[in-house]
Amino acid sequence: MDVLASLLQGFEVALTPTNLLFVLIGVTLGQLIGVLPGIGPSAGMALLLPVTFGLEPVTALVMLSGIMYGGMYGGTLTSVLVNVPGEAASVMTAVDGNQLAKQGRAGAALSVAAIGSFLAGIAAVTALVFLTPALSTFALSFSAPEYFLLALLGITATASMGTGSPIKAMIGAVLGLMVALVGTDPIQGTSRLTFGSLDLLEGIDFLPVAIGIFGIAEILVSMEQTQHVEPMKTRLRDMWLTAKDWAECRMAVLRGGIIGFFIGLMPGAGPTVAALLAYVVEKKASKHPERFGRGALDGVAAAESANNAAAHGALVPMLALGIPGSASTAVLLAALVLLGIRPGPALLTEQSDLVWGLIASMFIGNVFLLIMNLPMAPIFASVLRIPYSYLVPGILMISMVGAYATSLSLFNVGLTLFFGVVGYGMIRADIPRAPVVLAVVLAQLMETSLRQSLMLSEGSLSIFVQRPLSAVLALLVIASLVLPIFNALMSRRAARRAQPDALISNSSD
Repeated sequence: MDVLASLLQGFEVALTPTNLLFVLIGVTLGQLIGVLPGIGPSAGMALLLPVTFGLEPVTALVMLSGIMYGGMYGGTLTSVLVNVPGEAASVMTAVDGNQLAKQGRAGAALSVAAIGSFLAGIAAVTALVFLTPALSTFALSFSAPEYFLLALLGITATASMGTGSPIKAMIGAVLGLMVALVGTDPIQGTSRLTFGSLDLLEGIDFLPVAIGIFGIAEILVSMEQTQHVEPMKTRLRDMWLTAKDWAECRMAVLRGGIIGFFIGLMPGAGPTVAALLAYVVEKKASKHPERFGRGALDGVAAAESANNAAAHGALVPMLALGIPGSASTAVLLAALVLLGIRPGPALLTEQSDLVWGLIASMFIGNVFLLIMNLPMAPIFASVLRIPYSYLVPGILMISMVGAYATSLSLFNVGLTLFFGVVGYGMIRADIPRAPVVLAVVLAQLMETSLRQSLMLSEGSLSIFVQRPLSAVLALLVIASLVLPIFNALMSRRAARRAQPDALISNSSD
């Protein structure tokens, strides 16, 4: 009952006219920032931090948090419509969402993304209200070995992610790890693979890789062939999900929301890992796994539910412990410090109005986003009425501006173009591109945790199976490597059995 009383107190704070206005401003800005490839919620929040000076702390935080989870909605739009993920968490949405758009089902993809994000977001905030103390304790049980195994699981799971060859998928993941090694050693601080370039000392960021491999590569391919996309109808009723669509996606939303929330609790994992794992789990659970990668509506639902739930779940360790669960919550943490508030376990008692006002504002913000997204889905889907050749200059311009805006460096623009050529080569070689970007995102967490683990154990690998949690994660990693090999062997055996049967049937004819 104390929790409900505190939540009601939070709604009194969040429902003041000023805070309501800034919730609306925050989610609207988040939506727009999510649409722009290369910006992303964390970068948008960082750029808008100066705007919060002079505002009341709770007003500033509800606006910044609105940008954070609003960006999860916005990143869906470009992923579905033009196959350019606005951020890392939208990569998995692009895999199936854009295929659905090419099949004339962009409206269904956008609708299921909006509804799944809303339901997962509301459920995650509800869990945040009731489960913060217990779940924050669970998040503390993760140490370096668990973080390494979790990141490794995300990378090895790429073998079962695509519809093509698992070997090619792993080649893509290895390429991503090689890209991530460029820069400064995270432990020793020495430069590596920079070839004397000062621009490479900070490493190669995710954004030039993602924009190049997805956006520029698509442009290069489209210039070689004439693309015909059926124009989308813009009536709102065409955007509603059918009963069959909802029956297909409801369990995906549930599973994605649960996975996303628990992954969000783990500091450093974030929405990207959540979307990846939810997608892989949904593919394994699906009755039609062959549709994944070719336009699976439940794949979009799982990924979108997971990344939005993870964005909210990451607030648990930040609010309860002062540990940022993602890049976006790290910016929120910085905002707290700038506003003169000390984060940590005492925050819940010393600043109860602020914490509960922030939590209550998330209920309101998710409702705003659902109201905004469903009526606007036909407007965004109608972009497909424009011939792709007319869209190419606009996509190229947005991609270049996004690459430049993140660091104000022309070097990043050059990197984006370079990875565009790499992505084009990968398309021609039929190598999945998503594993490259995911490996770049996960590599730093993986490397740092591995080296910390080995330093703690003085080089012994037994540290990765000493605790039950790490042992379970290690088994999952092994299973993710063995399963594609097992599937390949079973396919070969089935093919060999089919050959004599075919010969018998031919001879009988």
